[in-house]
Amino acid sequence: MRIGIFGGSFDPIHVGHLMIAETAREQLRLDRVLFLPAAQSPLKQDVTPADSKARVEMIRLAIGGHPQFMLDQREIDRGGVSYTVDTLKEMTSENFNLGDTAESDTAESDTAEPDTAQPIDWFFLIGGDSLEDFPRWKSPEEIVRLASMAVVARAGSPALDFSVLNPYCDAELIMDIINNHIDMPQIEISSSDIRERIGLGKSIRYLVPPAVAAYIEAKQLYR
Repeated sequence: MRIGIFGGSFDPIHVGHLMIAETAREQLRLDRVLFLPAAQSPLKQDVTPADSKARVEMIRLAIGGHPQFMLDQREIDRGGVSYTVDTLKEMTSENFNLGDTAESDTAESDTAEPDTAQPIDWFFLIGGDSLEDFPRWKSPEEIVRLASMAVVARAGSPALDFSVLNPYCDAELIMDIINNHIDMPQIEISSSDIRERIGLGKSIRYLVPPAVAAYIEAKQLYR
């Protein structure tokens, strides 16, 4: 069983997030991609995200109908600052049960739940910008041991600098991480830009899934 973990604020989730998840699913041959919304990002504590219930609901709307995409809201439920290393320790523990902790995109699904008795290979999806900040994360040396890192390489962006991992990985592990990188087309979409567009009364059509756009409008988010 190969499971990808895709964390972030998702404030709001947009088509760029979905393209990263789908590209990672294909290139890494993932059986599942877990969308893991953070309660509060440790590196963005000066930014107050939208209500967690709203962000969770937008993820549900965005991934609905995709049998390999699932929501895991453990960091929301835990509250406080969300540290990746703490979450990975939970997920990779013997007691982890995908059926209990990750919510399916729909109430009913034709896709059978995975056999949690199978060994699980964990892949932690991370953006190139987050790779630069990786030394600032809590316990980076533990993160690289708990899950295989897969860094998103966007076309047109500067080459990824994997040397930031040198203090935490040996040469063999760094080569594995390089081989796991995810090639992406260039997509200039960010949640902050979407929030700004909404605040200015501009269109977000084609930047977020239609169901998410309708939810934002109905709830008057980011006004």
